[in-house]
Amino acid sequence: MTESRSELDVDRDLKAKHRAMWALGDYPAVASGVIPSLGQILVSACRVGPGDRVLDVAAGSGNAAIPAALTGATVVATDLTPELFEVGRRDAEDAGATLTWQEADAEAMPFGDASADVTLSCVGVMFAPHHQMAADELVRVTRPGGRIGLLSWTPGGFIGRMFAAMKPYAPAPPPGAQPPPLWGDETHVRALLGTRVGDVRVRTESLRVDRFATGEEFRDFFKANYGPAVAVYRGIADDPEKVAALDRALADLARQYDLGGGAMDWDYLLFTARRAE
Repeated sequence: MTESRSELDVDRDLKAKHRAMWALGDYPAVASGVIPSLGQILVSACRVGPGDRVLDVAAGSGNAAIPAALTGATVVATDLTPELFEVGRRDAEDAGATLTWQEADAEAMPFGDASADVTLSCVGVMFAPHHQMAADELVRVTRPGGRIGLLSWTPGGFIGRMFAAMKPYAPAPPPGAQPPPLWGDETHVRALLGTRVGDVRVRTESLRVDRFATGEEFRDFFKANYGPAVAVYRGIADDPEKVAALDRALADLARQYDLGGGAMDWDYLLFTARRAE
């Protein structure tokens, strides 16, 4: 019994850290100012429509949940970090969308089996630390024949390489936690879902980002607003040499991807499937 309580405490601490990390900075500014089109791309790929019961897992401020609701679907937007809902509610009201916001852990969702017609996640569930647990929940809450849609940054794309650049400056992940960009690897996602899904459709696409004129502008924006980057910088704040090295690494990475005029292409994996009957 003591070991079980200890494991539970460790997991509770890990989830608390994740919640706090995503509350840092201003993630809604990233979602609305840098990647606003991704949610609609996922909603369209999942063919969300009127009457669908939609569950948006790790919804953040509603990048996918709001366009899903605008189709006439009944939408529940969930996230481990409910601090993000305040902006989401305002954005939904401005867009004329009606949906429900509910705090939930992607690895242990408070919803019944087969309760959703469409379960989706836009660069969200990929950050749950235990990938198999999260994948099992995605399947469990989706009805047989229902759709599962995932949009995730790829390991070899810009965001995957950004996390690789930050890794030497970040604390070691706890045992069992897996790197988020693995959700952008088709083989990994297929292994997580296995034979529980069919009609799998996968494609890798690129998001054109032209928000930043220079590598330094990108770095400073993410350094101030993107929770994982804010957390890494806070962890090395007392070491000016490490801060300067990470500053250079992120600015250099953005320059490597510069197509001219500050435009960059960020690769993502779009994965859709149906839960097996």
